[in-house]
Amino acid sequence: MAAEGIEEFSDHGDRPHITGFEAPEATDLAETNLGDSEDRPGAGAGAGAGAGTDMAEPPATYSVPPPEGEDEEDDGELPADFERLWKMVTDNPQDFNCWTDLLQYCEQESHMTASRRALNAFLARYPLCYGYWKKFADLERRAGHNKKAEEVCVQGLKAIPLSVDLWIHYINLLLGTLNMNLPESIQRIRSTFEDAVEAAGWDWHSDRLWDLYAEWEKEQGDLRAMTAVYDRVMSVPTQLYSTHYEKLKTHLTTHALQDVLSPEEYSKLRAEYRQSQIQAKKEGSDPTADEGEERPPGEEDPADSGKDSDEAVQKMQELLLASREEAYLQNEGEVRKRWNFEDAIKRPYFHVKPLDRAQLKAWQSYLDWETTEAEPEQEAMEGTSMEGQEGSQARKSIAGHKRVLILYERCLIACALYEEFWDKYVHYLEPRSLEETRSVYRRACEIHLPYKHSFHLQWTTFEERHGNISEAQHILESLEKAMPGLAMVRLRRAGLERRVGRLDMAESLLRDAVEQNKDKPHLHAFFSIKLARFLHKLGKNPSRARAVLQEAIELSPDNSKLYLNLLELEVSGDLRVNGGGVQHCVNKALAAPLSPKTKILFSQRGLQFVEDFGTSVQSVLSIYEEHQKLLNELGGKKRGAENGDDDPEKMSKMDDGSAMTAPAQGVPPSMPPVPMTTPPPPMMGGDMSGAHGYGGYSNWYQQLNALFHSDLDSNSSMVDMVATTIHGTNIISITLPARPEDPRPVDSTVDHFCFSNNVQPLVPMHTSSDCSRLTRYSMVRSRCIVKCFTLHILSWEMVSRVQFTAYTSLY
Repeated sequence: MAAEGIEEFSDHGDRPHITGFEAPEATDLAETNLGDSEDRPGAGAGAGAGAGTDMAEPPATYSVPPPEGEDEEDDGELPADFERLWKMVTDNPQDFNCWTDLLQYCEQESHMTASRRALNAFLARYPLCYGYWKKFADLERRAGHNKKAEEVCVQGLKAIPLSVDLWIHYINLLLGTLNMNLPESIQRIRSTFEDAVEAAGWDWHSDRLWDLYAEWEKEQGDLRAMTAVYDRVMSVPTQLYSTHYEKLKTHLTTHALQDVLSPEEYSKLRAEYRQSQIQAKKEGSDPTADEGEERPPGEEDPADSGKDSDEAVQKMQELLLASREEAYLQNEGEVRKRWNFEDAIKRPYFHVKPLDRAQLKAWQSYLDWETTEAEPEQEAMEGTSMEGQEGSQARKSIAGHKRVLILYERCLIACALYEEFWDKYVHYLEPRSLEETRSVYRRACEIHLPYKHSFHLQWTTFEERHGNISEAQHILESLEKAMPGLAMVRLRRAGLERRVGRLDMAESLLRDAVEQNKDKPHLHAFFSIKLARFLHKLGKNPSRARAVLQEAIELSPDNSKLYLNLLELEVSGDLRVNGGGVQHCVNKALAAPLSPKTKILFSQRGLQFVEDFGTSVQSVLSIYEEHQKLLNELGGKKRGAENGDDDPEKMSKMDDGSAMTAPAQGVPPSMPPVPMTTPPPPMMGGDMSGAHGYGGYSNWYQQLNALFHSDLDSNSSMVDMVATTIHGTNIISITLPARPEDPRPVDSTVDHFCFSNNVQPLVPMHTSSDCSRLTRYSMVRSRCIVKCFTLHILSWEMVSRVQFTAYTSLY
């Protein structure tokens, strides 16, 4: 029962508004509990259905109002198990099996009220299941409510107008309930057939609908209308195209031509026959014969007498079939182009079970091909004049565009829960029709993808881009009610208000988000940062921004991002007004329960700030000493955690893979690791004063801090040299990439760096072509590798990278 009759859906991108029957807008979904508000897979039709897919859920409520003048009767008390099954579907509306169990139970009990309630709720969530629309209509008809049955069919066709089966069911319902002796009934049936073939006649599987239409016209005795139906289907690529052609040939050859052709076509056919006869006479034995013998006055020409000989009728039938065969062959060519694509589609109907990759790829390929096939026709139409567009090229362009639309609508039956196909559709439609694009967005977001927030946000962007600000605001408000707690939606709302100049509303939205998330520290900190930036950058009110961040820090004292944003605020402010704000922020961060690495970072920032903007050397020295104390307290733990249990006695490997020996004998054990931004400790011991330490630090701080980069980039083809600092306490390996585009020798660049930094080369420098000589200095390098970092500076003549890899000594 679950999979019975679940098929087509389409509205050609231009469906009218469905009052009272469509799925509710997102504003009606506010009570939905979404947990973490993550995108969910589509509801499964069985165990494990929907797993591993990226699909969305249908909306939660749906109501079919009774037709005017007819009130729903009350069958009394609901069946015994109805409430139990109803609770199951309300508790877990994504479980398709629960729904089918409920519907099957209601069908077995034949309880009208329970069945209506269950079907209304089910079709609200799964409107593409055409089989249940048929069951609903049959239920009403068996109960004697023919008008309600018609209403159900009409509403179902508004939801899924590409369903050939539902159209046929509706037509059969009308044929069984209307008085066919009345002229208006005949006209209504014919009008319904026209609506059906217009909506679903271009579907690949629409053959049954065309056959039913043709046979009905035959039953009415209108053979000319029957011919017109077959002529129309001969221009539509369908699965049974050849069957239609055979039926058309039989129809044309078994009835008089005057009965199956319109007067205009019959006259044209006779004229064509006469012209062929005249041409035959000219090409025959008497080419000089007149085109026709002169008749006595009052005697009719046989060609105009209305009576044709059997030979003439046969010839005219041959001419008629030849013209129809030309249309058939042209249609056959279109069918052959699409046959393999259609054959690859194994599930053209809707179901909650996910499609496999092959099916998704088949739809993607088919859509791409059909779109490409229609583009040349549309481009040719755009390049012609208005008069030319009225010809065959215009008809081809329209037909090509319609085939693309029908294919997209067919795809969005089987793939209704896949966002990528809706996205593909709107990108195709937007350059052609904004209203059709808007209709597709509305259908996707309000019916099939109610919880796909990314597609809703795309819809708001579409509306905002085309100036429909109020609609964009409404979409975002509805989405936030349906999916509360999504930070992205609140930020988009605030951004929209900001872009239209409503800064007060934007601030209010951010402030409300801060207040509403006090019980969620992570979100509270996130929105506090956003609000503080808004107040600082747009509101030009740093004091209010500072208050927001300080309040957030009190709630989340372990959130380093809050301190970093507060530090950014203080640094970017007027230092003459609030010069102590930076150090106050740094001290606050150092006292907070942050990680050692983060505290060292804040201490570094504070030291950097006082280096750049300090007003006295005493303050610089004081902060430097505090920084040194912090490094002594936290640096060892930090470095130990980074280095693990590295043993200096263990063998290390060079970049070229060769093993290196342990340090030379007589060298004292390694001292505690020294952080990279600190001056190297004295090699032979001794006490370094704050001033001396700061002086050494200042030199290296100015050079290294400006050039620091976190990634080590080693390359055996680079130039390498070993040098020592003027303190004699560090061994530094300076590595430069070979840069043939630099006109100056690499050595001169190294010389310049060494000279400007008082670095004395320990060994001669070597070019990249002399890399083999580097191996003799392996002993030096093996004893100095503990911690490395990469520095970048700009070339003095070119904007290119020069890398310096500094190795802090073990000793």
